[in-house]
Amino acid sequence: MARYTGPKHKLSRRLGVSLSGTGKELKRPYPPGQHGPGQRKKLSEYGLQLQEKQKLRLMYGLNEKPFANLFVKASKMAGVVGENFMILLESRLDNLVYRLGLANTRQQARQLVNHGHVTVNGKKLDIASYQVKLGDVIGLREKSRNLSIVKDALDARNYLPEYVSFDDKALEGKFVRLPERSELPQEINEKLIVEYYSR
Repeated sequence: MARYTGPKHKLSRRLGVSLSGTGKELKRPYPPGQHGPGQRKKLSEYGLQLQEKQKLRLMYGLNEKPFANLFVKASKMAGVVGENFMILLESRLDNLVYRLGLANTRQQARQLVNHGHVTVNGKKLDIASYQVKLGDVIGLREKSRNLSIVKDALDARNYLPEYVSFDDKALEGKFVRLPERSELPQEINEKLIVEYYSR
């Protein structure tokens, strides 16, 4: 299945969560459509699990198959499956480019990576799903440092997670430690996602 290219704000309003991370989509806090305001139906247990899975999948911008494959990888790791899964999602290269403030959204970060603007440990890397390891340094290629979208994103950045560090002069960030659950999206109930895939 190809990547979803339809209206993102409608998806955010339907799921009741900001998928871009900006919160702009939720000015009208009810589902889209003619009958939106009174449309909040009671979901079945399966419906709740599916909705939670879709929230997380769309938040990180993954297709179904890579998302499910990542869950399988998380389930084979030691520790809590749901937290491992979210840490793996957070460790993706496109997500860390977004977290470092080099892009305003994960979608923009993915485009920066795919177009070859991003380096890891000094080498160009254009694979958005690359799992960044602890201690890896994420930067920009020399010719990409003056991109207006990068400058605008850095100017607009108002928060830097504690599990990454950033050198404003060198425009380089480092993946310092694994994130804790309290630092990951609080609107996600990962237990429901584990239940969904454990059916």
